[in-house]
Amino acid sequence: MDHFAYRQGVLHAEDVPLPAIAAAIGTPAYVYSQATLVRHARVFREGLSGVNSPHLAFAVKANPNLAVLKVLAGEGYGADVVSGGELERALAAGMAPADIVFSGVGKDAAEMARALEVGIGQFNLESEEEGVELAAIAHSRGRTASAALRVNPDVDAGTHGKISTGKAENKFGVPFDRAAAIYARLAGLPGLNMRGLAVHIGSQLASLAPLERAFTRLGDLMRAIRADGHNVTHMDLGGGVGVPYKAGEITPSPAEYGAMVARITADWDAALMFEPGRVIAGNAGVLLTRVIRVKPGAGNPFVIVDAAMNDLARPALYDAWHDFVAAEPTGQRMTANIVGPICESSDTFAMARDIDALVPGDLAAFRTAGAYGATMASTYNSRSLVPEVMVSGARWAVVAERIAPAAILAAEHVPDWLA
Repeated sequence: MDHFAYRQGVLHAEDVPLPAIAAAIGTPAYVYSQATLVRHARVFREGLSGVNSPHLAFAVKANPNLAVLKVLAGEGYGADVVSGGELERALAAGMAPADIVFSGVGKDAAEMARALEVGIGQFNLESEEEGVELAAIAHSRGRTASAALRVNPDVDAGTHGKISTGKAENKFGVPFDRAAAIYARLAGLPGLNMRGLAVHIGSQLASLAPLERAFTRLGDLMRAIRADGHNVTHMDLGGGVGVPYKAGEITPSPAEYGAMVARITADWDAALMFEPGRVIAGNAGVLLTRVIRVKPGAGNPFVIVDAAMNDLARPALYDAWHDFVAAEPTGQRMTANIVGPICESSDTFAMARDIDALVPGDLAAFRTAGAYGATMASTYNSRSLVPEVMVSGARWAVVAERIAPAAILAAEHVPDWLA
């Protein structure tokens, strides 16, 4: 459930008509519903009611907007971060350092030192080499870093290849058959408190079966490591639960996911950690766009909108589907190709899509754009960086300004030999 609905024929975000936002700040623009974020955060937590005191760390990469993080901090969520920049955002949003997990394959020394300085709760180590470096940095500062070893279980998530992270050929984690030996070596290093295992096999999973296979393998590994005399007190099960992008699409519910987790982990005797992202933020946002013109095509007409692949990259990257609806539909329908103004054929949102009939000047919205939307935006073709808006009831505010090409240009400099 989300809080984007039609009232008297006009699409609203909670109590705010979307045309009012578009008229005030222009398009394209992202709009987030605070009520939806809160609802999804609570539903996910409720889905884990069969798990004793789960640790919830929102995957900041899904939507790092400070206002979004502030809402989730208020719901008791920590943060799963993958860069120093995301770490600073989580701290700025008021997330407790002890509730922050630092993941990612490429943490550099400065990032690890900063995370140690602020006292984050856990590092998820992606390699033995990373663990050795972290141990040295921590020991040199008289600190001990709590860490989990991320394992690659060689499980196909059954999702798009570019967001699959748990197969043997993916760059994430250590090989399953070497994990126990690596864990043992790292556990002996001063400066490291090896306390657990971590796994994350991919994003936008439409089935729980791959997750169940991965968790079962992880449980077997946990028992083997304990049998070797090492402590395993924390098990990080990552994220990856999908959301419906198409109207009528069915994906696993948090309750179904939680029931599976409770069943698989019943005898683990470990603190369980989770890193939900898309399942919290995906349906909490839309991308507003306005029709520039409708151009005849060889088959179907092209509806050219002012949003582009630089604003919403998922369709160009993954052939991803986003429902596309008129803000004030007339009841008429058309079959059209929805495209943006970027000088790339990949700047295409949909082909031969049955949509609300649109004419130049009409306002429309791409649904389920609250995750991996604005955070992946760029200024390609020297376009503005898209703004973001938060709605709460009848109130709304710009929570990320539109950054115009002139501001971007002002940050560039011509060297004196070219002046």
